[in-house]
Order: sequence, then structure tokens, then C-alpha cells
Amino acid sequence: QVQVVESGGGLVQPGGSLRLSCAGQGFAMEHYVIAWFRQAPGKEREGLSCISSSGATIVYADSVKGRFTTARDSAKNLVYLQMDSLKPEDTAIYYCAAGSYYMDLEVRHYHSWGQGTQVTVST
Repeated sequence: QVQVVESGGGLVQPGGSLRLSCAGQGFAMEHYVIAWFRQAPGKEREGLSCISSSGATIVYADSVKGRFTTARDSAKNLVYLQMDSLKPEDTAIYYCAAGSYYMDLEVRHYHSWGQGTQVTVST
């Protein structure tokens, strides 16, 4: 069973940084496309980035391009989301998800989701 678990969320001031981690449990994450999504209260789930199984290809949403960075650490079976220059509008629950085929930010293309980690950007 493919399971992912997010960690690293918390409270940060505007302009600050956080690094989220997505851990694979019971499977090798390097065999899957891994994506990051977020969902703010009252809003739809938004795709942020996805990274190919090899790590060679990464796609970012325009809303986070230049501020967020996704990377793999295959030795640790982790995928990271480094978030810099955070804004209050980045406040949301952040999810990672595993998919088998598609390199895109469509929620329906990912079959295994974590429980999410809360990120709050506020003074």
C-alpha cells in the first residue's frame, strides 16, 4: 500500500521560510511522481509542484514559481517542498500525493494522499 506522510508545517512570519517533507511509507518514492498541493479554507485544492520519478523534471504552478522548490532525497525516501518568501495568502493545509503516470497538477491524477500539514503565515 502506497502511503505518504507530510511534516514540517507550522507558523511563520511573512517573508519567512519553511521546508515541508513528504515521506513514503512501505514503498520507494522514486518509482512515483510526487506532487504538492494545498487547500485554504473555502477554496479548492490547488496544485503547486510535481517532480518526476527520476527527479529530472519538475513542474511548478505560476503562483509559487520562483518561491517554492521541490527536490528528492532518494536515499532518505523523501520529497521536499522548500518554501521561501512566504505570504499570508500561502496559509493552507499542504498535502503531498503520489501518482503513477501523469506529470501535471490535476488532483484526479494522484491516487495516494497524506493527511496534510498546516502552514500559517502571519505576524
